[in-house]
Amino acid sequence: MDFASSDPRRGRVTSTKIVVAGGFGVGKTTLVGAVSEIVPLRTEAMVTNASDGVDNLSATPQKATTTVAMDFGRISLADDLVLYLFGTPGQNRFWFMWDDLIRGAIGAIVLIDTRRLDESFAAVDFFEARGLPFLVAVNEFDDAPRYPVEEIRQALAVSADVPIMSIDARNRESAKTALVTVTEYALRRLGQTVA
Repeated sequence: MDFASSDPRRGRVTSTKIVVAGGFGVGKTTLVGAVSEIVPLRTEAMVTNASDGVDNLSATPQKATTTVAMDFGRISLADDLVLYLFGTPGQNRFWFMWDDLIRGAIGAIVLIDTRRLDESFAAVDFFEARGLPFLVAVNEFDDAPRYPVEEIRQALAVSADVPIMSIDARNRESAKTALVTVTEYALRRLGQTVA
């Protein structure tokens, strides 16, 4: 989408949408908050006993809140490029919203936790099935095992062209690098389909 800037000194500004997705508790809200230049919109609710038996909380026992609709943030990558970030809810019972959240997106980041790699398959399958360019970002939690990129690629069964990188979702520069990478990847893919 192109929007004319209200500031005539800046000229034309291009804005686009990136989705940050993944399983429950992998760091999506943290990533959006770390890079957003505005106060991020968060739709967090308390994790209560009502989710016992519905959501698997065993891997994240200290998690007190969960995203129930989306996270929203914004970052300017250049004077003429603004990314709008939409973080998805990670719990299975909220996945019905993902199709709406990806509408208009040029790409996605699938954030993963190597301690719970099996919870990443559904997100990878979702973006592959919809043909939306995505990258896999391994959120390097302090106590998570580290694996070579090719082992992660093989475990997730993603093609060789899908970027895989390690990040710290708490670190602005690390998260920003993932956003730049997925934007460049999506634009390359777009150029290939237009050519």
